Amino acid sequence: MPERWPTARELMTASPITLDHDAPLSEALGLMRGHRIHELPVMRGKQLAGMITFESIARHTNLSLATKVEHLMVLPHLVTESTSLPEVAERLLAAGLRAAPVVGRRSELVGVVSRTDLVRALAKSAVATRFLVEQIASPLTATIRQDDTVDALLGQVRTLEEHPLPVVDRAGKLVGAVGVSDLGRVLWRPMGGGKRDAERHKSGAGHARGMPVSTIMNAPAVTIARGSTAAEAAQQMTEERVSSCFVEEAGLPVGIVSQGDLLGLAVGAAPTRGKVPAADVYVQIQGLRGSADPETLAEIDRLLAQGLRRISRHVKPVLLNLHISPHATHRSGNATVQVRLHTDRGIFYASDTEWNLFAGIATLMDELAEQVQHTHAAGRRQRRSELNRKRTNLDENVGDPELEARLRGDAADHE
Repeated sequence: MPERWPTARELMTASPITLDHDAPLSEALGLMRGHRIHELPVMRGKQLAGMITFESIARHTNLSLATKVEHLMVLPHLVTESTSLPEVAERLLAAGLRAAPVVGRRSELVGVVSRTDLVRALAKSAVATRFLVEQIASPLTATIRQDDTVDALLGQVRTLEEHPLPVVDRAGKLVGAVGVSDLGRVLWRPMGGGKRDAERHKSGAGHARGMPVSTIMNAPAVTIARGSTAAEAAQQMTEERVSSCFVEEAGLPVGIVSQGDLLGLAVGAAPTRGKVPAADVYVQIQGLRGSADPETLAEIDRLLAQGLRRISRHVKPVLLNLHISPHATHRSGNATVQVRLHTDRGIFYASDTEWNLFAGIATLMDELAEQVQHTHAAGRRQRRSELNRKRTNLDENVGDPELEARLRGDAADHE
């Protein structure tokens, strides 16, 4: 029996905190810090104009705190009150946002639904109990040392948007975690309006960027033991009020489970209707450098689309999560690529290391296609075996007209 998913109306926070379009960034940051949230709806009068996100502010640290929020707001996916949890999850993942506005019948703002709201519900879902944390965890592709500066951390803002970074000591031992919201406590401090203050803000002199990461990290880091279920991870993240937790084995971090990884379970478990075109499969790429040129992105997209077309002949692909761990700084150097594919027949995994990023992705998609084909063939053999067994039972029970009619009906349904 399909799982009954809650709707946005059941999950959302009603009457959310909002900002006027001409409010300064200082007001937005104050509200975000005070209420521990990452997004705020921006209003123009009574109409929803967009969302202001902490991540968008973090990318523009040289802006004055008097800058109006309308200059940095984004246009989010709108969610209605009847939108189901998997649909909300898919839209948040596609937009790269942590929250989305919920609108009523007249397009009025009625609430906000966040990834945290969805994870809280997933802790009680049946699908989250069927998977272990190591099956959905993302690999640790980056770490930061506790004696590195905040300025070095700022260079990894794009990674922080996906999940917090593990903070390690000189021996590589996990000592804490630091997320994008932690930057807000030190990056924006009120400064005067004089020329000297403007030069200091621009250069970073006298700024907190030189502080060590250890001064802003959260310690100890939230961890969960390898072998725990995804539901247990969701429960722990909800209780600790964090967006991720590190998977631990023998005292060492071996992966990280983020809210995005948990939301992927919901997207993959949602029922699909008819054949899903490869172009409609949601693809999430992590670890790719922010400076990747359009040609690289276009080639990756081509390789994934080509592989998904082959896979869609046998199953319905829903969500593909690709992790890239470069081993070099040039465009197509050595890289380890790992992929997780959610389909209507379960989750498939593959990993490969190649001298060339594109070769690694192509190899992965070929391996996934073979796994899917074997699973599809095994399913056909099983169905054929069950059908033959029913026919055998039919032959053995021809003296029972009622049983014969029922068996013939079941057999006809499978042909």
